[in-house]
Amino acid sequence: MTRSSEPAAHAVGARAKDALAREAQAKDAQAPRARTAPVEVTTAGLPAWLEPVADAARTVAPHQLSRFLPPESGGRPSAVLILFGEGVDGPELLLMERAGTLRSHAGQPSFPGGALDPEDGDPRTSGPLRAALREAREETGLDPSGVQLFGVLPSLYIPVSRFVVTPVLGWWRTPSPVSPVDPAETARVFTVPVAELTDPANRASAVHPSGHRGPAFLVRDALVWGFTAGVIDRLLHYAGWERPWDRSKQVPLDGRS
Repeated sequence: MTRSSEPAAHAVGARAKDALAREAQAKDAQAPRARTAPVEVTTAGLPAWLEPVADAARTVAPHQLSRFLPPESGGRPSAVLILFGEGVDGPELLLMERAGTLRSHAGQPSFPGGALDPEDGDPRTSGPLRAALREAREETGLDPSGVQLFGVLPSLYIPVSRFVVTPVLGWWRTPSPVSPVDPAETARVFTVPVAELTDPANRASAVHPSGHRGPAFLVRDALVWGFTAGVIDRLLHYAGWERPWDRSKQVPLDGRS
């Protein structure tokens, strides 16, 4: 989002001001309509296998998803898109791997997402919906028109980055090509079959040097842990997809994690 400089505006003449105004109007006309248009959340037409996820979204309480809940004040409003699709190996989930040079959560697999922009709208209503779709498009090249939003989970908190994150659930009704848009932000984009996420052989407990333990998934040459793994773990559980797995199996994390 570009902000014009007030001193620079005073420096230009009347004709230049008119030219700048016309340019701004042209940019506004070309701006994506999705940021101002209503965003619909509906379960109509969902495949039957996704209905347990939609049911869980309607009933799950914040404390059932995480012990890290948003503070009464503060925190940066953010959103992630939890996008389910139908792949060659059955139901799948879209994930991305963050670039290793980023200041926060570097190198971690995650859902597409990020902080809300002012033009996304009210963080308490439809702002997270627009932000989840916008960030997914900016990070993976996803075409939002092929996504049906069908649920919203309670907002959660990531203490290390102070993000107040709203997970938005989507059905990839019309798949589109995806790949890293900016390698400085996204190292890769990939899908993981739900069958691999529920396979007990791919599950473990990630152990941080601080002593914190949490669920982890070893899938597609990636170690999924932290916030993303925690949400996946709870979705599998409350959707009734979880299979018994060996919780004593540990994966150590290094001190930079």
